[in-house]
Amino acid sequence: MASSKPEECTVCFNNYDDLRRPQSLPCGHTFCSQCIEDTIKNVQLICPSCRTEHSATAATQFPINYGLEELIKNIKSMQLPSVGAVSVKPGQDRTRGISKKLRSVVQEHKSSISNLISECEEVLSQLGKYQGQVRGWKTQHHQLQDKLFDLVKQNKAALKLLEQEDTSVVNMTTEGEAGKKQLQIMLECLDTVNTAQEVVTTINEADQYNVEAEDWIQKCQELFPDINTVCTSVKVQETIKNALDLVVMETGDTDVPSFLEESGSTIMEKVERITGEISLKTLTVDHLRGMSKNFKRLVEAGLVLGVQQDQHVLRHSKITLQDGQLYLHSLQHQTPPTHAHTIQVMEVMKALESSSSRIFLDLAWPGSTRGRLHIQLNTDTLLAKQFMLLCTGQQQSGSSFLNTKLLGVWKKGEPGECVRGGDYQYNNGSGGAPLLPHQHDLQYQKSGRAGAVWSWWEPCSDKSTQFGITTRDCTPGSQWLCVFGEVVSGLDVVRAAVNHSDISKVTVVDCGVVLTL
Repeated sequence: MASSKPEECTVCFNNYDDLRRPQSLPCGHTFCSQCIEDTIKNVQLICPSCRTEHSATAATQFPINYGLEELIKNIKSMQLPSVGAVSVKPGQDRTRGISKKLRSVVQEHKSSISNLISECEEVLSQLGKYQGQVRGWKTQHHQLQDKLFDLVKQNKAALKLLEQEDTSVVNMTTEGEAGKKQLQIMLECLDTVNTAQEVVTTINEADQYNVEAEDWIQKCQELFPDINTVCTSVKVQETIKNALDLVVMETGDTDVPSFLEESGSTIMEKVERITGEISLKTLTVDHLRGMSKNFKRLVEAGLVLGVQQDQHVLRHSKITLQDGQLYLHSLQHQTPPTHAHTIQVMEVMKALESSSSRIFLDLAWPGSTRGRLHIQLNTDTLLAKQFMLLCTGQQQSGSSFLNTKLLGVWKKGEPGECVRGGDYQYNNGSGGAPLLPHQHDLQYQKSGRAGAVWSWWEPCSDKSTQFGITTRDCTPGSQWLCVFGEVVSGLDVVRAAVNHSDISKVTVVDCGVVLTL
């Protein structure tokens, strides 16, 4: 029979208290936390009243019934005082004998204690939620452990097959060595025969050993390799290697980034922050597009990298954020940070194919601060695609505009003024071999406006990566041919470089692509 007392749990009939707090299930029924915990089995909970099934791993997943706790407090306050208690008449001031100043001190302490109690309740609530999360993880680990045991069983089965195969190989090797030795003896005997009878006898014996050797060779061809043994071994090895590589990669990095140690966060906020960072370990283009708070923190901390595997060499590039704009820098051979979160450069570049293709060059020279210019490329042209490759360093050779110099200024101070650069090979104007095969049917634009980016030599030249940037409008009627891009911002940086006393001191100190996804 269910209890009719609101202060009692209808399952165990114990009064609700600090250990047995009333908690409400989604179906609306309330029970003490201990009974709910005891009822949970196999991630399932059945309501003792209505038999409704609920998914749960811990009682802490269900909310405290604060209304019922308040009701219980009111009921207790209306009960008669116990024997020996000092009664206070209505209207009697309990603190009548205390000075106003002391009453103020008492009130301050009461307020402080009340605030501390509230903080304790909040932390206890956080601990309850965290305990539920921890128990959920424990369940998942048990499930993963079962899978690992299955993997160990598969590994043992593969070892058993390999042991059998090894024994078979040893037996066949022993048999083959014996056969080979007999053939060598027959070879020596044939060199020493003196009579016809010896010849016939030796040849007959040799033919027998020949047949046995041929049978042995045929048998080896049929028996080895055992397909089942080889396939099982390779598959199990690959599965275990992949699992171990993942464990080493994820658990080997134990230092927590400083921005995860911020104070003022609740326990569960920290848990969500940490799990969010781990889920971002391997990034996709969608992460770049979404720009979540966690992702932004990673970029600002320098922990987001683009990576590219070239045969046995892994190269990486920085991804930075400036004025709300993401930039992918040129690939380089450098050791990545311990907590790097990576994305494939090829995936990023593929996404850029359907959007604008804008690159950046950072110029610097002695006595100046670096300046950045943005160039919008016409990627329908081969020269633009080649220019993009040299800004990102995607070629396996690692060829890049990084650390190249401007080679000269033409028509300085006059209409049509322009600068030349792009010799990634020798940095003196004698290099600039094409990275892509020339296509004669490509159509290029013409322009006489300042900001035009064009091929200094013919597209079919052996120096086709060298480029020109116009810094002053040409005279009317004059135009540059083979234009494949335009400076959309930072032309003032190039003009400042033109006015430097030695243009060869102006260097491309950084380059890459603007991530407009």
